[in-house]
Amino acid sequence: MNRICAILVVLACTILLPVTAGAVENSGTDLVGAMSDLNSSVVSFADTPVQYADVNGVTLGYREFGSGEPILMIPGFGATMDNWNETFIGILASRYHVYTYDHRGMGYSSDSNVIHTIPMYADDAAALISALGHESMHVYGASMGSSTSQQLVIDHPERVNKLILDSNTYSIRLPETRNLFGTIEAVAGNSSLPLGVQEEAGANLIWNGSYSSLSGIHKDVMLVVGTADVLTPDSVSVQMAGLINGSWLVRFKGLPHTGYHYAPVQYGESALAFLGMNQSPV
Repeated sequence: MNRICAILVVLACTILLPVTAGAVENSGTDLVGAMSDLNSSVVSFADTPVQYADVNGVTLGYREFGSGEPILMIPGFGATMDNWNETFIGILASRYHVYTYDHRGMGYSSDSNVIHTIPMYADDAAALISALGHESMHVYGASMGSSTSQQLVIDHPERVNKLILDSNTYSIRLPETRNLFGTIEAVAGNSSLPLGVQEEAGANLIWNGSYSSLSGIHKDVMLVVGTADVLTPDSVSVQMAGLINGSWLVRFKGLPHTGYHYAPVQYGESALAFLGMNQSPV
């Protein structure tokens, strides 16, 4: 997306939809009211030291920002903690203790001689939550981080408080995600790319998906997606919201995949509003 288009989509409106058992009702007023009087923290990735935690036979690099209830940010395919948007993280850090980290084999994290899988990334996230001294955290997962977060709440529900899933699919092998599948498949077969990225691609290709387990998620969940997402189209998030009882669906009009890069304030405000609610949407 070019710079001009990015500026235009930042001004797009937000659609807020609570979903119960597949039924959609327009009820975004309370969330909009909760977004007022926001004060974001100024964060700098370059000026924030990387720390390290040993989990599951590897060492994961992480950073932390802000204070309050903890929230773990799970990165997407090919991304590291340097790739989050600083404005977005700063908004979250204005009210929460935000942890960013790198998957094994990526960025500041070490690797081990094992085949990478999405359940393994989920196990690492669960172990990291414990290593950081918490029984559980809120979790925000973007793209492959959403897949990992889904697996985390399925395999380790006791580690997750509220869950935000951004740019989502329950499998990369859907007709709707053919562009994503083609990209992942090409990366997996490209030996010129960094090994960690190839390993992430392989993990995506062998993931069995989460479809059969989504209805068993009993957490407060918000799904976020841009209506111009060509990798994980919003229609997939609509399907997922219909399966996760009581979940919120937030669709950002005209925004692409991982839209927090283009509209960090809107994404950050929506996340804070959801995390700050004292009860489930239904």
